[in-house]
Amino acid sequence: MDVAVALIMLLFASFVALGLVAAVRTARAVRRGVERTSIEARRVVEDTGLKARRYTQPGPAGKLAELRLALRTSVTSTETALEARAADDTGLSEAVALFRRLRGHATELDAELKLLEREPDRARIAARLGDLEERTRRITHSADSLRWAAQDRARRFADDDLAALGRDIDLEAGALRHWAPASLPEPGTGASASAERPPKAL
Repeated sequence: MDVAVALIMLLFASFVALGLVAAVRTARAVRRGVERTSIEARRVVEDTGLKARRYTQPGPAGKLAELRLALRTSVTSTETALEARAADDTGLSEAVALFRRLRGHATELDAELKLLEREPDRARIAARLGDLEERTRRITHSADSLRWAAQDRARRFADDDLAALGRDIDLEAGALRHWAPASLPEPGTGASASAERPPKAL
């Protein structure tokens, strides 16, 4: 009796522990989902604001918005492309590591551009634009290069897989068209015997 009670208590404790673990994991997943959605929503709102300022604010202020928009668009697109393939292609690990370093530089530059948007001295902004444009160009070029290389790699793998699949299908189709009879008819039997036997009278 004591053994049965102990087993029941042990099973109950195990179910409670499993329930707690599942609840914690679910809560963490929900929190990550909410955080990710919040970040994406803020990014969309900020990008929309940058697009508006790009056309409505002439001069250095509009140029800053244009640089920030180009930087964010390139980096975000590259991040999406790499994340979509990294789980299935371990060959992209080095590219992902390099992109993380590049994203750090992009984040610093974006913060610097955002700070300059509040700078009241337009002459100071104009004096900095040349350097800021060059840094933006270098970062976006590097990000674009990684993204295009990942896309080319994915397309090449897809082409190779499709070609291999086509060859396998051609071989299988050829095998299906070449068959041999299960057994050869013995002399005096089968179709020849039937042909030699006179028909029965009705």
